Amino acid sequence: MAAAPEPIKKRRHARLAADIAQPVAALIIFVILWELICRAFHVPAYLVPAPSAIWTDTLKLAGPVAVHTLATTQTVLLGFLASLIVSLPLAVLITASPTIANTVYPLLVLTQSIPKVALAPILVVILGSNELPRVVVTFLVAFFPLVLSIAAGITAVPPELIELGRACRASKWRELWRIRLPYAVPFIFSGLKAAITLSVVGAVVGEFVNADRGLGYLIVTSTAFFQVPLAWGALVLLSLLGIILFQAVVIVEQVFFPWAIDSDKQTI
Repeated sequence: MAAAPEPIKKRRHARLAADIAQPVAALIIFVILWELICRAFHVPAYLVPAPSAIWTDTLKLAGPVAVHTLATTQTVLLGFLASLIVSLPLAVLITASPTIANTVYPLLVLTQSIPKVALAPILVVILGSNELPRVVVTFLVAFFPLVLSIAAGITAVPPELIELGRACRASKWRELWRIRLPYAVPFIFSGLKAAITLSVVGAVVGEFVNADRGLGYLIVTSTAFFQVPLAWGALVLLSLLGIILFQAVVIVEQVFFPWAIDSDKQTI
């Protein structure tokens, strides 16, 4: 395969630099304005601390904060992995038969209609005061959009491709593996991006209810003792964690499935 011409490479690099520089510049401007407003209007730190206060108080407890961050990351990844393991075969099962879909879909909707904050204490009673209830809450928050995305991708295959596969006497398994799943890859990654972001939300919900470590636990304990800048620091770390994990999914898609990226993103 011939290498891309030099002008095209330069345009790609310039666009990539702009895509990175623009949000970073906007974030820097936002932080500067936040700092200036807090200083100019003497906003109390127990209401809205300045970014400098958040940085200072978080840095003082860098070791414990790192432990809490790793604990939340572990819960997020375990819940996300569980949602992926369950969602893929469940979506295939749903799309295999209208009878199965009519049976399973109401149960899926039921799991999403229950507020997870209300469900978390019950899970603690059932599963015990350990990591498992937090992982289950994370899983319940993340798996539903993933199931919907995968099922939508599997059923969105053009009929002519299915007819071509049947004309070639492809079995149901080969049809799924060689036609439906490859076509569904963009849908799957859309679901993965939503699921990994929601996994952070689910992990924090679980930590609010039952935890002795984690960024959600740190927020609860910090606000209880009026250490508001530290709570804001945990909030910032949660945001960064969500962004990093989201970008990790994007990178996996770009590296292993570049052909699945939307055509408008590939336009030079």
